[in-house]
Amino acid sequence: MIGSIRRIIKVSGKYRGRIEVAFIFAFLKSMIQNAALIMAVLLVDGFINNTLTEQSFLIYGLTLFGCLVAQAIFIHIADRLQSAAGFMLMADWRIKMGEHLRRLPMGYFTEGNIGKISSVLSTDMVFIEENSMMTLADSMNYFFSAIIFAVFLLIFNLPIGIVYCIGSLLIVILGELKYKSGISLSMDRQKQSESLTKAVLDHVEGIGIIKTYNLLGEKSAKLKENFDKSCKESLRFEHKQVPFGIWINILFEVASIALGVTSAVLFLQGAISLTHFLAMLLFTLNFFISLRIVYMEGEKLSIMDKCLDRIEEIMNVPELPDYGKKQLQGFVPGVPAVEFKNVSFSYDKKETISDVSFKVSEGETIALVGPSGSGKTTIASLLARFWDINKGDILINGTSIREVPLAVLLEQISMVFQNVYLFNDTVYNNIAMGRPEATKEEVIEAAKKARCYDFILSLPKGFDTIIGEGGASLSGGEKQRISIARCILKDSPIVILDEATASIDADNEAAIQQAISELCKGKTLIIIAHRLKTIKEADCIYVINNGKIAESGDHDALMSKQGIYTRFVEIKNNDTGWCKRKIG
Repeated sequence: MIGSIRRIIKVSGKYRGRIEVAFIFAFLKSMIQNAALIMAVLLVDGFINNTLTEQSFLIYGLTLFGCLVAQAIFIHIADRLQSAAGFMLMADWRIKMGEHLRRLPMGYFTEGNIGKISSVLSTDMVFIEENSMMTLADSMNYFFSAIIFAVFLLIFNLPIGIVYCIGSLLIVILGELKYKSGISLSMDRQKQSESLTKAVLDHVEGIGIIKTYNLLGEKSAKLKENFDKSCKESLRFEHKQVPFGIWINILFEVASIALGVTSAVLFLQGAISLTHFLAMLLFTLNFFISLRIVYMEGEKLSIMDKCLDRIEEIMNVPELPDYGKKQLQGFVPGVPAVEFKNVSFSYDKKETISDVSFKVSEGETIALVGPSGSGKTTIASLLARFWDINKGDILINGTSIREVPLAVLLEQISMVFQNVYLFNDTVYNNIAMGRPEATKEEVIEAAKKARCYDFILSLPKGFDTIIGEGGASLSGGEKQRISIARCILKDSPIVILDEATASIDADNEAAIQQAISELCKGKTLIIIAHRLKTIKEADCIYVINNGKIAESGDHDALMSKQGIYTRFVEIKNNDTGWCKRKIG
């Protein structure tokens, strides 16, 4: 248990001093709590020796009052220091985790880790700041108290000190067994908490599909199963811990009785005075109560220990290397704006992109087409360095993207996705995210160019309307136009359109096409699309099949080859869609 306490102190960083000062005041609080018992012993001693006077009563009373005031002050300072430190520490850790998460490869977020991240942020960190930090100083204080009591009793009377040490040792042994059991059980409990969080997220995100296919019973049953498992895991934790708690209480009572009996025997033998005997009787329960409280509260520290494990598990995920120092140069005559040189990429040990090479000149438009899962979106994502490639190189204006800071790289690229995500914020802030320092006039102008100004003004509060998580209060076309306005405001030289018009209704299509035209003026454009009209207008078309470039050229050149692209055009003309199997 001491190891866990040292661990939380070690990770406390700049708040370590606050916690250590809190230890001091918690210790003083504990010591002064015994003032009433000390006053009682002195009063009994005065009564026995007939030395009580009005003056001594007044001194005892004022001393007791002073101790009560001091105790209240010490409690306030200790609680303020340790509880505030807990909340500030976890606030810093949340920011630190946010910084870490944004530097991780995108693959980490597609491996089922969303539930883990949510569980750590909403459960583990909350537990540490609300529970364990409040008990940390008290736990250290009780350990210190036990040591001081042992030293005092050994000096006061050797037989009494030995009985106290034996009783304390037995409580510590049983308490450590309880704590180790709690550590093992805490991992299963926190893992189930993660599973429950993931199940809830999946259920909420898929509620539309669940209702559409009348799967409420089946999916609700799976969710209920996770709730039941969480309940059982929590009960199992308590069932395993309660017996240890019972035995610690029994041992506490037996050790206290043994201390009292030893004191009585020594008094009858004349080894200690009546005053000392009465003092021992008054203090007997207090001697062992510190260790008892520590190990009865130990389950909180065991859960905290596993919470820290789960936090560190995420924080230890390797970040995407960001050691680049170069700044991207502007357009250089004769140098491609974008170049892929023999690029290969493996995801989950399976090669997704194999030896891909192509060049895009400044202001040129290229289209990537191919079956679903062929690697089109992966190629675009590699340009934005969502992942690092295994072989080859990717260059912008002749500079390798790995030699450029990620922040600088992403300033050069705007991406419009098929599935738009807007934040639970105002329309204005969602657009301004493209360039936070932009003026209000620039934001409004971007909205006009994206053909979303009119419908924004029709919203209840115009640009100040809160649009809900994910843009839930807007139609798909409206969300798409706001995302395009964001990119127009960002004004990056390279634009990636990933199926940006694939699922847009006819009413919005014209407005979105106009918005995209505004976005792409003078830009280097990479289009991932299934719409033949969009593809035909590209300067060069690359047909991606099984992670490789199978064909390339403009529309007419590819049609003359009578290859995969020709088959694609026939499929589109027949409205049968692009097949998902290998073509060739």
